[in-house]
Amino acid sequence: MVLPVVSASKKKKSKPSLVLTLGTAGVLIGGGVAAYLFLSQGKPFSSYLPPGANIIPQDALFTVSLTTDSGQWEKLRSFGTKEAQAELDKNLVQLRERFLNSNGYDFQKDIQPWVGEQVTIAVLPEAITDVNSSQTPQKPATDTNTLPGMQSMVMVLPVKNPGKAQSILAQPKNSSDGKFSERTYNGVTIKETQQVSGEKFSAALLDGNYLVITDNPKATEKTIDAFKNKQTLATSAGFADNFPKVATYQPLAQFYVNVPSAAKLATASSNRQLPAQVLAQLQNNQGLAGTLSLEPEGMRLRGVSWLNPNSQRQFAVENKAGTMQNLISAETMVMLSGGNLQRFWADYVLTAQANPQSPIEPEQLRKGIKSLTNNEIDLDRDLLSWMGGEFSVSVMPSVAKEGTPENFRAALVFMVKASDRKRAEDSLRKLDDVMKNQFQFQIQGTTVANKPLVNWVGPLGTLTATHGWLDGDVAFFVLGAPISDRIVPKPNTTLGSTLTFQQTVPAEPNPTNGQFFLDLERTGKYFPLQMLLPNQKYLVEATRSLGVTTSVSDSRSNRFDIFVSLKKGEKPMALPNTINTPSAEATPLPTVVEVTPQVTKTP
Repeated sequence: MVLPVVSASKKKKSKPSLVLTLGTAGVLIGGGVAAYLFLSQGKPFSSYLPPGANIIPQDALFTVSLTTDSGQWEKLRSFGTKEAQAELDKNLVQLRERFLNSNGYDFQKDIQPWVGEQVTIAVLPEAITDVNSSQTPQKPATDTNTLPGMQSMVMVLPVKNPGKAQSILAQPKNSSDGKFSERTYNGVTIKETQQVSGEKFSAALLDGNYLVITDNPKATEKTIDAFKNKQTLATSAGFADNFPKVATYQPLAQFYVNVPSAAKLATASSNRQLPAQVLAQLQNNQGLAGTLSLEPEGMRLRGVSWLNPNSQRQFAVENKAGTMQNLISAETMVMLSGGNLQRFWADYVLTAQANPQSPIEPEQLRKGIKSLTNNEIDLDRDLLSWMGGEFSVSVMPSVAKEGTPENFRAALVFMVKASDRKRAEDSLRKLDDVMKNQFQFQIQGTTVANKPLVNWVGPLGTLTATHGWLDGDVAFFVLGAPISDRIVPKPNTTLGSTLTFQQTVPAEPNPTNGQFFLDLERTGKYFPLQMLLPNQKYLVEATRSLGVTTSVSDSRSNRFDIFVSLKKGEKPMALPNTINTPSAEATPLPTVVEVTPQVTKTP
């Protein structure tokens, strides 16, 4: 598995930045989530929320809850290639050495006997001046490079055995490494320590059942106030209504992202700033939450996003996708489908306009099409106007016939159900004329299985593209390798009928407004994958396929499920005592091992 990396220097332990935390969230979201095991009926409402939801302040930028079940982490270690397993083990050992062994603690002996099933880590938004600091408070930072270090971390550990927890906390190990003090705030006793490295930690027991650890005394006070005044995540807009939609039994991890606040801070913390128009659009969104779980064949992510209650925007509940996989061949390597191309484009334009980081700038695409066709073809008038039905974009490998040169390694296949067939036919004829008159393509009519097709043959005699119609007013367009005979007539073995597709693309939510399928093993043989993450090759080599299913739950929220099919690895051995990696830099998905040592070191 690919893991985010940060410095693990023994000389200085730097505070994790928000950018790193959001990177971890990206790995969680991009990784996958759990078996469809819903929480049993009759449990109290709070059982559907992650631990600490009734403690963490409402304005938290990000939270992640992680299982303390060592069996689940061992199961995670069983996936992947030898190299992927070794990379994960290296990160876990480095964490153990940094946070437990170096402080004299053993997780199974000192922590596991009293900690609950999950621990929750949250990032609070603003810089907080240390209550005990003698330094003059600093002015708000103007250098965006300093922003990532300004957030505060809050950790909530449920206490299932108060007696054992007290016995550990009452006798901190290696106490000579730091200074300890005790004070009271709002009726709650706070124990504080300052490490020799400069790190400061505070601990407080709330409600008798939750141990709260922060890296700033002011963050502790803010958390106590939120708990006392009931201004927590559990009472924030949309959280309690939407989180139960993705709750599962015994998850590996759960997460929540405050979308507008996190996006604003993330862009301010980097050199790639989002324009004001894009940030304004993000203000319509409120939250993104998900649950990550392990299954026998991989990882599953159940996610939900919802709008700001003050937003005027509403989603159109139109889930009409889910048939395109039954029209394309089983050899398909990649497929993206949606329920309504017109609406898909309109939604994309809302967030992509004036955003230099968008993969496709809408206005540039419009101008580009007009320029290439000498103003003959208008994107909205001639194309999107009749594309109001389900659509798909797929990649299929070429199969060169004997004695025929292979001009293309694969074909890009576009399909769309026409909402206005007459207009569609007129537009396609106009497009044929443009290719003939402006680009000197030969427009050749042909017939396959009694279906009329149109071929575009380039000036050098190469068949470049084909378009035609399938049953049900579905138009198709093939660019690249000539694979029309694997679409017309309908193939005997379709992508949707393959075991790989059925086991990878989630069957829920249903009905759906879109799906995505990627056969990573086969795609990697045809196209080199762009490196986007550190150690990405380990993730790619460990993954078989990826599937996504989305749905509009209601006018205010969207649901999505992601499944990552992983290769089975060898049975993991016990973690080694040490891993000799000079100046290694790695931090995996945070586990209870990360947060516990700081807890036990507090008196």
